[in-house]
Amino acid sequence: MATTYNASTSRQTFAPLRLGLSFIGDRFVALLEWYGRREIRGRLLALSDRELHDIGISRGEIDYVASNPDIDPRGGSLAK
Repeated sequence: MATTYNASTSRQTFAPLRLGLSFIGDRFVALLEWYGRREIRGRLLALSDRELHDIGISRGEIDYVASNPDIDPRGGSLAK
């Protein structure tokens, strides 16, 4: 009994590649999010206390606001 194997139709051949690309993609997205939080934090730190008060946050809340961009510091949630 002859068994033929066609590599072009085998999904198992590419499974490790897909997992590797998924792993790299996840890390890339996480890195982009980290850069975004870093930029938000830097911009908020550059504001004066008066400017921060005008937008409704205190200097102590900057890290929280930068880490949670979907949450409005005034109590509501921001819709995307």
